[in-house]
Amino acid sequence: MIRLRIQVSHQQGTWLVLTDTPRPDCPDCEGDGGIEYPYGDENGEYADSNWEPCGCWNENRRWRLLPLPRLHRLLRRWHHRRDPWGPGSYSNEPPF
Repeated sequence: MIRLRIQVSHQQGTWLVLTDTPRPDCPDCEGDGGIEYPYGDENGEYADSNWEPCGCWNENRRWRLLPLPRLHRLLRRWHHRRDPWGPGSYSNEPPF
């Protein structure tokens, strides 16, 4: 059974994607989607971790739904509409 959620992906542009999620009652990963295996160096100190994905989900199963516009373009358009006098100008009229 597929458990879907909506996410924002920044791979190849900004997209709204529908993706699979790990099974919350999985006995192997306990809903994390994988098992982390930390390992140490020759002195016994923590060096890094390996991540093994669980079989209860497929992290590559995703569908692009909608491209999202870039934030700075939206802000520029919004600012242009909100500022009737242009950048750097002001009004001596009281605000009320």
